[in-house]
Amino acid sequence: MAANILDNIDSRKLGELLQQARKKSGMTQADAARLIDAARTTIVAIEKGERRLKPSELIKLARAYGRAVSDFVRPSPVIEPFEVQFRAAYQRNEQEEARIHSIIEQFEKLCRNYLELEKIVDAPLPQNYPQEYEVTGMPIEATAESIAIAERQRLGLGDGPIPLLRDVLEQSVGLRVFYLKMPAKYSEIYSYTEQLGGCMAINSDHYEERRRWSMAHGYLHFLAHRRKPVIDADDQYQRMPESEKLADAFPKYFLMPSSGLLGRFNAMYQTHGKFTPTNLFTLAHYYGVSIEALGNRLEEMKLLPSGTVERLRDRGLKVKKVQQELGLDDIQQRPDTIPIHYQHLAIEALDQGLITEGQFADFLGVDRLEARRVAEVLREYSSGMTEESAHLDLYQA
Repeated sequence: MAANILDNIDSRKLGELLQQARKKSGMTQADAARLIDAARTTIVAIEKGERRLKPSELIKLARAYGRAVSDFVRPSPVIEPFEVQFRAAYQRNEQEEARIHSIIEQFEKLCRNYLELEKIVDAPLPQNYPQEYEVTGMPIEATAESIAIAERQRLGLGDGPIPLLRDVLEQSVGLRVFYLKMPAKYSEIYSYTEQLGGCMAINSDHYEERRRWSMAHGYLHFLAHRRKPVIDADDQYQRMPESEKLADAFPKYFLMPSSGLLGRFNAMYQTHGKFTPTNLFTLAHYYGVSIEALGNRLEEMKLLPSGTVERLRDRGLKVKKVQQELGLDDIQQRPDTIPIHYQHLAIEALDQGLITEGQFADFLGVDRLEARRVAEVLREYSSGMTEESAHLDLYQA
């Protein structure tokens, strides 16, 4: 490594990055000092930016912290680490902690990369953030519906379905939404920092209807509990807190607003003289929700008798089989890990010569060969974006 690389780096920012990496690795300042044969006070000075680091010392520390040297020498924004925030929100046993820890790190890295690309291209993600909703002491159901109506009006969504929910949350609100592989019990991770704004990771292994539900759930956390990070998993509460009850209630009102749902239910009923299982499947597909979610919503609105979905299942109704027989395509989705705006920032940075091909591959989390193929696809579709191509899975094209 050429010494002048470190000479041109801001020592204070480098020190902050080293301090964050050391804490993540679980090492103390004394541990780090022993690695470079120095006193603990030397590490203190390095992390404060008061003492310049030697290339050989950086290599030793990066290796010990489990990081690449390039993580420290390329210009990147220093952000508040997620782990500090999640410490209070996520208290599990060691086994569960280990299962989710690497996913949180991947999530944090992607968010940091997203912010870095914005700074490289000088194109920040616009933040159309409302004031945090006051919900303390308010009735759960009425508050959830009131916020859902207000947000739909604010975003100009009318009372119809939201087929491209992920894009709406990213491009109309300014949230960073990633799809990451997680153990089945985890559905969503939500976090917020002043630098990054609202961020979500959704379990990519869940079917699309559930991913959309998880996104709406996470959106409520952003709207009402903005600075309280949370990891949502099945059966995680012995007694569910009010904040989770509100987040659980919000998706049904946000994804299936009462006025629109009532109108469409009545139109189907008037047309057919009854509301059939075929109508139920068609309407669930229209809103991009599960049969169970729609059935429960219609039951709550007293449009269907209580227990309708359970009775259908007891009669052996197979959801996937019926969907295929009715010719209902899979819910429109973009399953790639990285959101589309992030991808376009990366290709723009590459084409402007602001990042190398290797950095482009690193931002996308692929090897160079795959990066070249993705770059060609991005350039092709950026030059003539069509409605169909706008939702192309770039990793499958």
